[in-house]
Amino acid sequence: MARLTLENTYKRYDNTKKGLFSKKAKQNGFAVKNLSFVCRDRSFVGILGPSGCGKSTTLRMVAGLEKVTDGKMFIDDICINELLPKDRNIGLAFEDYALYPPLTVYENLSFNLKAKGMPSSEIKQAIDRVAPLLKVDDLLKMKPSALSGGQKQRVNIARAIIRRPGLLLLDEPLSHLDGKMRQTLRQEIKRMHREIECTTIIVTHDQIEAMSLADMIVIMKDGELQQMGTPLEVYDSPKNEFVASFIGEPPMNLMRSNIIKTQEGFFFAFAESELRVRVPERYNGMVSDGMKLTLGVRPVDVLITDRPSSTPVPVAVYENFGDERRIRIKVGQNQLNLTTAADVFYKPGDIIYLEFNSEKTHLFDAETGVAIR
Repeated sequence: MARLTLENTYKRYDNTKKGLFSKKAKQNGFAVKNLSFVCRDRSFVGILGPSGCGKSTTLRMVAGLEKVTDGKMFIDDICINELLPKDRNIGLAFEDYALYPPLTVYENLSFNLKAKGMPSSEIKQAIDRVAPLLKVDDLLKMKPSALSGGQKQRVNIARAIIRRPGLLLLDEPLSHLDGKMRQTLRQEIKRMHREIECTTIIVTHDQIEAMSLADMIVIMKDGELQQMGTPLEVYDSPKNEFVASFIGEPPMNLMRSNIIKTQEGFFFAFAESELRVRVPERYNGMVSDGMKLTLGVRPVDVLITDRPSSTPVPVAVYENFGDERRIRIKVGQNQLNLTTAADVFYKPGDIIYLEFNSEKTHLFDAETGVAIR
Protein backbone atom coordinates (compact mmCIF):
# COMPACT_ATOMS: atom_id res chain seq x y z
CA MET A 1 0.00 0.00 0.00
CA ALA A 2 1.10 3.63 0.23
CA ARG A 3 1.41 6.60 2.58
CA LEU A 4 1.33 10.03 0.91
CA THR A 5 3.11 12.99 2.47
CA LEU A 6 3.12 16.60 1.22
CA GLU A 7 5.74 18.93 2.72
CA ASN A 8 5.43 22.69 2.13
CA THR A 9 4.20 22.17 -1.43
CA TYR A 10 3.75 25.10 -3.82
CA LYS A 11 2.46 25.37 -7.37
CA ARG A 12 2.65 28.51 -9.48
CA TYR A 13 1.63 28.88 -13.11
CA ASP A 14 3.50 31.29 -15.36
CA ASN A 15 0.85 33.60 -16.81
CA THR A 16 3.30 35.03 -19.31
CA LYS A 17 2.81 31.88 -21.34
CA LYS A 18 -0.51 31.19 -22.94
CA GLY A 19 -1.56 27.65 -22.19
CA LEU A 20 -4.21 25.41 -20.75
CA PHE A 21 -3.64 26.50 -17.16
CA SER A 22 -2.60 30.11 -17.70
CA LYS A 23 -5.75 31.51 -16.06
CA LYS A 24 -5.44 29.59 -12.82
CA ALA A 25 -3.15 32.00 -11.01
CA LYS A 26 -3.57 35.73 -11.42
CA GLN A 27 -0.47 37.90 -11.47
CA ASN A 28 1.80 34.88 -11.10
CA GLY A 29 0.27 34.01 -7.72
CA PHE A 30 0.35 30.52 -6.27
CA ALA A 31 -2.37 28.04 -7.14
CA VAL A 32 -1.18 25.94 -4.17
CA LYS A 33 0.62 27.55 -1.22
CA ASN A 34 2.68 25.85 1.47
CA LEU A 35 0.46 22.77 1.55
CA SER A 36 1.42 20.06 4.05
CA PHE A 37 -0.53 17.00 5.13
CA VAL A 38 -0.20 13.21 5.46
CA CYS A 39 -2.52 10.52 4.09
CA ARG A 40 -2.07 7.38 6.16
CA ASP A 41 -1.63 3.99 4.54
CA ARG A 42 -5.02 2.55 3.44
CA SER A 43 -6.90 5.68 4.52
CA PHE A 44 -9.61 7.44 2.51
CA VAL A 45 -8.92 11.18 2.30
CA GLY A 46 -11.19 13.83 0.80
CA ILE A 47 -9.73 17.09 -0.52
CA LEU A 48 -12.60 19.53 -0.27
CA GLY A 49 -13.01 23.15 -1.29
CA PRO A 50 -14.70 25.57 -3.68
CA SER A 51 -13.85 25.76 -7.37
CA GLY A 52 -10.41 27.24 -7.98
CA CYS A 53 -9.05 26.46 -4.50
CA GLY A 54 -6.21 24.27 -5.84
CA LYS A 55 -7.52 20.81 -4.97
CA SER A 56 -7.36 19.38 -8.52
CA THR A 57 -3.95 21.01 -9.02
CA THR A 58 -2.77 19.22 -5.88
CA LEU A 59 -4.03 15.91 -7.21
CA ARG A 60 -2.36 16.48 -10.57
CA MET A 61 0.96 17.15 -8.82
CA VAL A 62 0.61 13.90 -6.87
CA ALA A 63 -0.16 12.10 -10.13
CA GLY A 64 2.86 13.65 -11.86
CA LEU A 65 0.79 15.56 -14.41
CA GLU A 66 1.93 18.89 -12.96
CA LYS A 67 5.42 19.92 -11.90
CA VAL A 68 5.88 20.88 -8.25
CA THR A 69 7.13 24.48 -7.99
CA ASP A 70 8.55 24.04 -4.51
CA GLY A 71 8.32 21.61 -1.61
CA LYS A 72 8.36 17.82 -1.62
CA MET A 73 5.94 14.96 -2.09
CA PHE A 74 6.58 11.44 -0.81
CA ILE A 75 4.94 8.08 -1.36
CA ASP A 76 6.10 6.12 1.65
CA ASP A 77 9.72 7.30 2.01
CA ILE A 78 10.37 7.95 -1.68
CA CYS A 79 10.36 11.54 -2.96
CA ILE A 80 8.24 11.51 -6.11
CA ASN A 81 8.88 15.07 -7.34
CA GLU A 82 10.90 13.87 -10.32
CA LEU A 83 9.31 10.45 -10.84
CA LEU A 84 7.36 9.85 -14.04
CA PRO A 85 3.64 9.13 -13.56
CA LYS A 86 4.11 5.51 -14.67
CA ASP A 87 6.66 4.97 -11.89
CA ARG A 88 4.45 6.23 -9.01
CA ASN A 89 2.17 3.18 -8.72
CA ILE A 90 -1.00 5.24 -8.84
CA GLY A 91 -4.44 4.82 -10.35
CA LEU A 92 -6.22 7.94 -11.60
CA ALA A 93 -9.86 8.50 -12.50
CA PHE A 94 -11.01 11.91 -13.76
CA GLU A 95 -14.51 13.37 -13.84
CA ASP A 96 -14.42 12.87 -17.64
CA TYR A 97 -14.61 9.16 -18.36
CA ALA A 98 -12.09 9.23 -21.24
CA LEU A 99 -13.01 5.74 -22.42
CA TYR A 100 -11.97 4.55 -25.89
CA PRO A 101 -15.21 4.57 -27.95
CA PRO A 102 -14.26 1.82 -30.47
CA LEU A 103 -13.30 -0.62 -27.70
CA THR A 104 -15.54 -2.78 -25.53
CA VAL A 105 -15.50 -2.42 -21.74
CA TYR A 106 -13.26 -5.49 -21.55
CA GLU A 107 -10.83 -3.96 -24.04
CA ASN A 108 -10.87 -0.62 -22.19
CA LEU A 109 -10.00 -2.36 -18.94
CA SER A 110 -7.26 -4.43 -20.54
CA PHE A 111 -5.70 -1.63 -22.63
CA ASN A 112 -3.01 -0.49 -20.17
CA LEU A 113 -2.24 -4.05 -19.09
CA LYS A 114 -1.66 -5.08 -22.70
CA ALA A 115 0.60 -2.08 -23.19
CA LYS A 116 2.73 -3.39 -20.32
CA GLY A 117 3.01 -6.79 -21.99
CA MET A 118 0.92 -8.71 -19.46
CA PRO A 119 -0.16 -12.15 -20.70
CA SER A 120 -3.80 -12.54 -21.72
CA SER A 121 -4.46 -15.10 -18.97
CA GLU A 122 -3.29 -12.67 -16.27
CA ILE A 123 -5.30 -9.85 -17.83
CA LYS A 124 -8.43 -11.99 -17.66
CA GLN A 125 -7.73 -12.80 -14.01
CA ALA A 126 -7.31 -9.10 -13.22
CA ILE A 127 -10.56 -8.16 -14.96
CA ASP A 128 -12.42 -11.04 -13.30
CA ARG A 129 -11.21 -9.72 -9.95
CA VAL A 130 -12.01 -6.04 -10.47
CA ALA A 131 -15.17 -6.05 -12.61
CA PRO A 132 -17.46 -7.47 -9.88
CA LEU A 133 -16.16 -4.92 -7.36
CA LEU A 134 -17.68 -2.10 -9.40
CA LYS A 135 -20.54 -4.12 -10.88
CA VAL A 136 -19.34 -3.92 -14.48
CA ASP A 137 -18.93 -7.68 -14.99
CA ASP A 138 -22.16 -7.77 -17.02
CA LEU A 139 -20.99 -4.87 -19.23
CA LEU A 140 -17.73 -6.33 -20.53
CA LYS A 141 -18.98 -6.93 -24.08
CA MET A 142 -20.61 -3.51 -24.45
CA LYS A 143 -19.09 -0.35 -25.90
CA PRO A 144 -19.08 3.03 -24.07
CA SER A 145 -21.80 4.47 -26.33
CA ALA A 146 -24.26 1.93 -24.90
CA LEU A 147 -23.50 2.77 -21.25
CA SER A 148 -25.16 5.22 -18.89
CA GLY A 149 -23.14 7.90 -17.11
CA GLY A 150 -22.97 5.85 -13.92
CA GLN A 151 -21.83 2.76 -15.81
CA LYS A 152 -19.14 4.75 -17.62
CA GLN A 153 -17.82 6.07 -14.32
CA ARG A 154 -17.74 2.57 -12.85
CA VAL A 155 -15.66 1.43 -15.82
CA ASN A 156 -13.43 4.50 -15.44
CA ILE A 157 -12.72 3.68 -11.78
CA ALA A 158 -12.28 -0.04 -12.53
CA ARG A 159 -9.66 0.85 -15.12
CA ALA A 160 -7.84 2.92 -12.50
CA ILE A 161 -7.65 0.13 -9.92
CA ILE A 162 -7.04 -2.86 -12.18
CA ARG A 163 -3.27 -2.44 -11.92
CA ARG A 164 -3.46 -2.72 -8.11
CA PRO A 165 -2.17 0.81 -7.43
CA GLY A 166 -0.81 1.72 -4.04
CA LEU A 167 -2.54 5.10 -4.34
CA LEU A 168 -5.92 5.69 -6.01
CA LEU A 169 -6.72 9.28 -7.06
CA LEU A 170 -10.32 10.27 -7.88
CA ASP A 171 -10.86 13.73 -9.35
CA GLU A 172 -14.54 14.76 -9.06
CA PRO A 173 -15.67 11.27 -10.18
CA LEU A 174 -19.37 11.86 -9.48
CA SER A 175 -19.86 15.41 -10.72
CA HIS A 176 -21.62 14.41 -13.97
CA LEU A 177 -24.13 12.09 -12.32
CA ASP A 178 -27.65 12.76 -11.05
CA GLY A 179 -28.45 12.75 -7.35
CA LYS A 180 -29.65 9.18 -7.00
CA MET A 181 -26.78 7.76 -9.06
CA ARG A 182 -24.27 9.80 -7.02
CA GLN A 183 -25.60 8.26 -3.83
CA THR A 184 -25.44 4.74 -5.27
CA LEU A 185 -21.92 5.15 -6.59
CA ARG A 186 -20.74 6.73 -3.32
CA GLN A 187 -21.76 3.56 -1.52
CA GLU A 188 -20.00 1.41 -4.10
CA ILE A 189 -16.80 3.46 -3.93
CA LYS A 190 -16.76 3.12 -0.13
CA ARG A 191 -17.28 -0.64 -0.39
CA MET A 192 -14.62 -0.94 -3.10
CA HIS A 193 -12.12 0.98 -0.96
CA ARG A 194 -12.61 -1.43 1.93
CA GLU A 195 -12.19 -4.46 -0.31
CA ILE A 196 -9.07 -3.39 -2.20
CA GLU A 197 -7.44 -1.80 0.88
CA CYS A 198 -5.90 0.97 -1.19
CA THR A 199 -4.98 4.46 -0.02
CA THR A 200 -7.60 6.60 -1.74
CA ILE A 201 -7.86 10.36 -2.28
CA ILE A 202 -10.98 11.96 -3.69
CA VAL A 203 -11.13 15.58 -4.83
CA THR A 204 -14.56 17.16 -4.61
CA HIS A 205 -16.41 20.42 -4.02
CA ASP A 206 -19.37 18.46 -2.62
CA GLN A 207 -19.20 18.26 1.18
CA ILE A 208 -21.68 15.38 1.26
CA GLU A 209 -19.29 13.28 -0.84
CA ALA A 210 -16.36 14.16 1.39
CA MET A 211 -18.24 13.64 4.66
CA SER A 212 -19.76 10.30 3.62
CA LEU A 213 -16.68 8.78 1.97
CA ALA A 214 -13.56 10.06 3.69
CA ASP A 215 -11.90 9.09 6.97
CA MET A 216 -10.05 12.42 6.93
CA ILE A 217 -10.93 15.66 5.15
CA VAL A 218 -8.49 18.27 3.85
CA ILE A 219 -10.26 21.61 3.42
CA MET A 220 -8.63 24.14 1.08
CA LYS A 221 -9.24 27.77 0.17
CA ASP A 222 -7.19 29.91 -2.23
CA GLY A 223 -4.53 27.20 -2.45
CA GLU A 224 -4.01 26.96 1.30
CA LEU A 225 -4.87 24.35 3.89
CA GLN A 226 -7.64 25.55 6.20
CA GLN A 227 -8.11 22.42 8.31
CA MET A 228 -7.53 18.69 8.25
CA GLY A 229 -9.52 16.36 10.45
CA THR A 230 -12.16 13.68 10.62
CA PRO A 231 -15.63 14.58 9.31
CA LEU A 232 -16.82 14.98 12.91
CA GLU A 233 -13.87 17.22 13.84
CA VAL A 234 -14.33 19.66 10.98
CA TYR A 235 -18.09 19.78 11.62
CA ASP A 236 -17.99 20.16 15.40
CA SER A 237 -14.73 22.11 15.79
CA PRO A 238 -14.10 24.32 12.74
CA LYS A 239 -10.85 26.27 12.99
CA ASN A 240 -12.15 29.36 11.23
CA GLU A 241 -15.23 30.98 9.73
CA PHE A 242 -14.56 29.58 6.26
CA VAL A 243 -14.59 25.97 7.47
CA ALA A 244 -17.64 26.67 9.64
CA SER A 245 -19.59 28.09 6.71
CA PHE A 246 -18.39 25.54 4.15
CA ILE A 247 -19.19 22.40 6.15
CA GLY A 248 -22.85 21.72 6.86
CA GLU A 249 -26.09 22.08 4.92
CA PRO A 250 -27.59 24.52 5.66
CA PRO A 251 -24.30 26.19 6.66
CA MET A 252 -23.53 27.46 10.12
CA ASN A 253 -25.07 30.81 11.08
CA LEU A 254 -22.31 33.41 11.48
CA MET A 255 -23.65 36.49 13.25
CA ARG A 256 -21.64 39.66 13.79
CA SER A 257 -22.15 40.68 17.39
CA ASN A 258 -20.70 42.55 20.31
CA ILE A 259 -20.61 41.60 23.99
CA ILE A 260 -22.56 43.60 26.55
CA LYS A 261 -22.29 43.09 30.30
CA THR A 262 -25.30 43.46 32.59
CA GLN A 263 -26.00 42.57 36.20
CA GLU A 264 -27.21 39.19 34.91
CA GLY A 265 -23.97 38.45 33.06
CA PHE A 266 -22.63 38.66 29.50
CA PHE A 267 -24.91 38.76 26.45
CA PHE A 268 -24.46 38.71 22.68
CA ALA A 269 -26.01 41.82 21.12
CA PHE A 270 -26.65 42.41 17.42
CA ALA A 271 -26.74 45.69 15.51
CA GLU A 272 -30.23 46.98 14.71
CA SER A 273 -31.87 44.20 16.74
CA GLU A 274 -33.24 43.91 20.26
CA LEU A 275 -32.39 40.19 20.42
CA ARG A 276 -30.05 39.30 23.27
CA VAL A 277 -28.47 35.88 23.68
CA ARG A 278 -26.83 34.91 26.94
CA VAL A 279 -23.14 34.05 26.61
CA PRO A 280 -22.54 30.46 27.80
CA GLU A 281 -20.61 30.36 31.07
CA ARG A 282 -17.73 28.49 29.43
CA TYR A 283 -16.90 31.67 27.48
CA ASN A 284 -16.92 34.05 30.46
CA GLY A 285 -13.14 34.06 30.74
CA MET A 286 -12.74 34.78 27.02
CA VAL A 287 -15.09 37.73 26.54
CA SER A 288 -15.26 41.28 27.84
CA ASP A 289 -17.74 44.14 27.71
CA GLY A 290 -17.78 45.79 24.27
CA MET A 291 -15.83 42.99 22.59
CA LYS A 292 -16.67 42.45 18.92
CA LEU A 293 -16.77 38.90 17.58
CA THR A 294 -18.70 36.48 15.40
CA LEU A 295 -21.13 34.06 16.99
CA GLY A 296 -21.49 30.75 15.15
CA VAL A 297 -24.37 28.33 15.66
CA ARG A 298 -25.65 25.61 13.37
CA PRO A 299 -29.31 25.70 12.30
CA VAL A 300 -30.04 22.45 14.15
CA ASP A 301 -28.82 24.07 17.38
CA VAL A 302 -31.25 27.00 17.21
CA LEU A 303 -34.27 25.79 19.15
CA ILE A 304 -37.85 27.03 19.19
CA THR A 305 -39.18 27.30 22.75
CA ASP A 306 -42.56 27.91 24.35
CA ARG A 307 -40.97 29.98 27.07
CA PRO A 308 -40.99 33.71 26.23
CA SER A 309 -37.64 34.16 27.96
CA SER A 310 -36.08 36.18 25.17
CA THR A 311 -37.03 38.91 22.76
CA PRO A 312 -39.65 37.66 20.29
CA VAL A 313 -38.56 37.40 16.66
CA PRO A 314 -40.75 37.29 13.52
CA VAL A 315 -40.47 34.53 10.93
CA ALA A 316 -39.18 35.81 7.57
CA VAL A 317 -39.21 32.61 5.45
CA TYR A 318 -40.68 29.15 6.09
CA GLU A 319 -39.76 26.11 3.95
CA ASN A 320 -41.10 22.56 4.31
CA PHE A 321 -38.78 19.83 2.97
CA GLY A 322 -40.83 16.91 4.26
CA ASP A 323 -38.24 15.45 6.62
CA GLU A 324 -37.34 18.86 8.05
CA ARG A 325 -38.56 22.45 8.16
CA ARG A 326 -36.28 25.41 7.57
CA ILE A 327 -37.05 28.79 9.06
CA ARG A 328 -35.24 32.05 8.35
CA ILE A 329 -35.26 35.00 10.71
CA LYS A 330 -33.78 38.45 10.25
CA VAL A 331 -31.76 39.60 13.25
CA GLY A 332 -30.72 43.14 12.48
CA GLN A 333 -28.10 42.90 9.75
CA ASN A 334 -27.80 39.13 10.21
CA GLN A 335 -29.86 36.27 8.87
CA LEU A 336 -30.51 33.38 11.23
CA ASN A 337 -31.48 29.98 9.84
CA LEU A 338 -32.85 27.12 11.88
CA THR A 339 -34.02 23.62 11.03
CA THR A 340 -36.48 21.46 12.92
CA ALA A 341 -37.97 18.02 12.46
CA ALA A 342 -41.08 19.05 14.40
CA ASP A 343 -44.32 19.12 12.42
CA VAL A 344 -44.87 22.87 12.62
CA PHE A 345 -46.08 25.53 10.22
CA TYR A 346 -45.40 29.26 10.29
CA LYS A 347 -46.40 32.17 8.12
CA PRO A 348 -44.08 35.10 7.49
CA GLY A 349 -44.55 37.50 10.38
CA ASP A 350 -45.44 34.85 12.97
CA ILE A 351 -43.69 35.45 16.31
CA ILE A 352 -41.49 32.73 17.81
CA TYR A 353 -39.09 32.52 20.75
CA LEU A 354 -35.64 31.03 20.40
CA GLU A 355 -32.97 29.34 22.49
CA PHE A 356 -29.46 28.38 21.43
CA ASN A 357 -27.84 25.09 22.37
CA SER A 358 -25.09 26.76 24.37
CA GLU A 359 -22.76 23.74 24.19
CA LYS A 360 -22.86 23.88 20.39
CA THR A 361 -22.04 27.56 19.90
CA HIS A 362 -18.76 28.82 18.43
CA LEU A 363 -16.86 32.10 18.72
CA PHE A 364 -14.66 33.58 15.98
CA ASP A 365 -12.38 36.60 15.98
CA ALA A 366 -14.17 39.47 14.22
CA GLU A 367 -11.06 40.47 12.24
CA THR A 368 -9.22 37.23 11.46
CA GLY A 369 -12.15 34.81 11.46
CA VAL A 370 -10.07 32.35 13.54
CA ALA A 371 -11.93 30.30 16.15
CA ILE A 372 -11.66 31.48 19.75
CA ARG A 373 -11.11 28.45 21.98
